[in-house]
Amino acid sequence: MNWKLVFKVLGRVELVVMAAMTLPLACALLYREDPTPFLYSMGIIACISLPLSFLPTKSSSFFLREGFATVGLIWLFTGVVGGLPFFFDGGGGFNTIWDCIFEASSGFTTTGATILTDIESLPQGILLWRAFTHWLGGMGILVLATALLPSMGIRSHYLAQAESPGPVFSKLVPKQSQTSKILYSIYCVMTAVEVALLKLAGMPFYDALVHSFSTAGTGGFSNRAASVGAYDSAVIDIIIGVFCLLFSINFALYFLVLQKRIWEALKSDELRFFLIVVALATVAIAVDILPQYGSILQSLRYSFFQVASIISTTGFATADYVLWPQTAQYILILLMFCGACAGSTGGGVKCSRMLLLLRAIRREIHQIAHPRSVEVVRLDGKVVDEGTLRSVLVFVGCYILVLFGAGFIVSLDDVTFDVSFSAALTCLSNVGPGLAEIGPVGSFAAFSPLSKAVLSVTMIAGRLELFPILVLLTPSICRKY
Repeated sequence: MNWKLVFKVLGRVELVVMAAMTLPLACALLYREDPTPFLYSMGIIACISLPLSFLPTKSSSFFLREGFATVGLIWLFTGVVGGLPFFFDGGGGFNTIWDCIFEASSGFTTTGATILTDIESLPQGILLWRAFTHWLGGMGILVLATALLPSMGIRSHYLAQAESPGPVFSKLVPKQSQTSKILYSIYCVMTAVEVALLKLAGMPFYDALVHSFSTAGTGGFSNRAASVGAYDSAVIDIIIGVFCLLFSINFALYFLVLQKRIWEALKSDELRFFLIVVALATVAIAVDILPQYGSILQSLRYSFFQVASIISTTGFATADYVLWPQTAQYILILLMFCGACAGSTGGGVKCSRMLLLLRAIRREIHQIAHPRSVEVVRLDGKVVDEGTLRSVLVFVGCYILVLFGAGFIVSLDDVTFDVSFSAALTCLSNVGPGLAEIGPVGSFAAFSPLSKAVLSVTMIAGRLELFPILVLLTPSICRKY
């Protein structure tokens, strides 16, 4: 393991995180708030990152094991330094360092789970930083770093592979730095369009910026205690709901659209599966909650927004779905598990994996019924190799093990099963709100430091799709083979 190179990359990436703090710092100065939380944080990050970023290294080559370990370490460290502004602010409910780490980890992993109970009492700069961490983490911290620092001095293929969401890693163009720039260009344009639309819909510019950052990263942090429901606007609900879905679609499809290969993008099996699930879930929940709202248009409005928010793993809310019938809540739990599309900013198992899993199950059943038949699994018309199918099965197995393991540790806080299970699921799938006390109007404040630490790691593991963290925690990582 080339630890010097690992720490050099860590230092350079954290300098990008430090530079990102200039935006909330400017916001704090604009609103005449105390800027010291950001100044202290930037100073500490600089003192740690600058020496690391100039470490002399003999080789600039990364192998798969090192790439996965580096990505895991970067995200864990970012969760810590990202919480420094909350720690130095010292108010609004951040009582311990674990609260700060939990909030920052939730931000960068685009989970949206919070320990705050009085959100609107926080300074504007701190609230903007919360939302901006979603935007930074949505496309990936290393994707941002390679877009801004293409001359980091490393071969970043394995780093991008470790951070990329989905069962298959692919680049849009041969150079990873160019791929990163294309992705962030699309990301920035879509974010700017949402800000403009929300402003036109009557939302204040600052609020539009906060909610657009959160939507783009499919995170869910709001500067309002009632989340998007505070605006009580059907137009705002539709805009944010639609953009939740847009940011949940594989960004490679947008690249195809830009290349005027629209029909090829529309033929995506994952896209069609995703849209069908959204449509069926919306209709099913709307019918289930119709007696509560009395109008089909109202029930469709609230059903669509919650479905879009949950399947995209954004976590915004316009209604307290904990008060909905059990069937509606059960469907939302299934959507948490399913998640968004691969190659998007959303979390969860990913629709492509769910589709491959279902097709693999169908093939297995068919081969049992017809032992002499030969059948392959296809995705987008292409044969999926057995190695990819095996990785999907292993991933889902690990996902379930981590889910129940984290849920068991949370249950030590003597909470009910729906709280412990949904806390683990919502953090692992990077959704945000869970059930009961941790629903859309609740928070994670009552959990013990142990639970908050475990859930913080669970959020990072879910964002990185498990293996970088599992590799980092493997005792044999330093062993030579």
